[in-house]
Amino acid sequence: MSYPIKLDVNNMMDDIIGARGIPRSALEELIPALEEAHESVQGKRGTGMQGWMDLPTGQEDVVRDIEATAKAVRERFDAFVVLGIGGSALGPAAVHQALCHLHYNELPKEKRGGPRLYIEDNIDPERMAALLDVIDPATTCFNVITKSGGTAETMSQYLIVLDLLKKTVGEKYKEHIITTTSRTTGHLIKIAQREGYKTFYIPDGVGGRFSELSPVGLLAAAVCGIDIRGMLEGAAAMDARCLSGNVWENPALLQAGLMYIGMDRGASISVMMPYADSLKLMSDWYAQLWAESLGKNLTLSGQRVNLGQTPVKTLGVTDQHSQLQLYTEGPYDKILTFLKVENFRATTHIPHGVDDIPTIAFLGGKTHNQLIEAERQGTEYALYRAGRMSQTITLPEVNAHTVGQLLYFFMMATAYTGALMNIDTFNQPGVEESKVAAYAVMGFESEQHSAKREEMKNKPAGKDRYVLD
Repeated sequence: MSYPIKLDVNNMMDDIIGARGIPRSALEELIPALEEAHESVQGKRGTGMQGWMDLPTGQEDVVRDIEATAKAVRERFDAFVVLGIGGSALGPAAVHQALCHLHYNELPKEKRGGPRLYIEDNIDPERMAALLDVIDPATTCFNVITKSGGTAETMSQYLIVLDLLKKTVGEKYKEHIITTTSRTTGHLIKIAQREGYKTFYIPDGVGGRFSELSPVGLLAAAVCGIDIRGMLEGAAAMDARCLSGNVWENPALLQAGLMYIGMDRGASISVMMPYADSLKLMSDWYAQLWAESLGKNLTLSGQRVNLGQTPVKTLGVTDQHSQLQLYTEGPYDKILTFLKVENFRATTHIPHGVDDIPTIAFLGGKTHNQLIEAERQGTEYALYRAGRMSQTITLPEVNAHTVGQLLYFFMMATAYTGALMNIDTFNQPGVEESKVAAYAVMGFESEQHSAKREEMKNKPAGKDRYVLD
């Protein structure tokens, strides 16, 4: 069954919202550049760091292996812990939130159908201690995810878990660890081969923020009973839509063009506002994808530009009560993207009960389904009335197919936007700088880190007058 998602950009256009909107003529003038961006992205399919474009249809053997492994994990373990950071955690978390029960871990085992899932994407010492308070290592499987095997956060977690498992289950510790890493390079593959861990591979051309449709995301999803084939079929359906170079047929290309023009006209902030708790963490996943891909200081030709658009995570209806005031009356520097669900997987009826107060009484006999959509429409109208740009992505329902479409849509829109900006969409040099500095602070000895340590020592000293205690 097909569940095509829909992109509605009416409230991006000046003939709908007024002078602060985008003229259709600006989009028409951009068509040659959009066609070039489309040709560039499609022409590099499967090459360089665009291996993620092959994921929807090129993984049959991998999927079968994941499904078999997931079945074995469900039969043996009570908890499944993902050790990863960035794309290794944000994608799995977003998909789990979207496609599993919203209180999945709290369900009794027979209702869950799979182990409890924990995604440990930070190294707050209290967080690791808290995890160990709620799991039994003897009945837990750990999925260590890092392409390079040099990710300090993930590998520090691995060392803690390795030591704990050896103390708890002895030589059987190897049965409790699954690694997901590069087949050809990095430290983790060497460890995995030496130890004999079950291992899944991240294709060389798939970066972390583009990896959810690879074993990085598919294994945790399958362990929790999610239809990973449905996700891939949804991604393939969106890929087919994106083959067109016609901006009015290719939703990701239209999205890229409007966001690019919006940035050029001063919209430096992209706000994502899902009106469904199931899609809440899609905003977190999108934030990394958009920020890390497009926040660059150099073009491909070496011109210094300092480009990018800041993503902001929100949730409707919740953040109508915390951020909407800014969006309707603050600076004209934002584009809001609503995620709308047509058919929720549950219906909550509102009973009658306070009939003497009209503003409460009128809610009786209606549903939360009606109310949340009314709230979304109210927010959309408030922005329209204030002349603010917004767009709506509608999912007929939240299922594996539509989630696969949504993930692939945003990945394609990101790739097209980066091509329009003439930047390297797939690198992240700003992240690497902080990693080197952190290792230098920790005392790691190498020529690079020693030099960085000295550089940091030469940073101007802070002044006491700027410190309050």
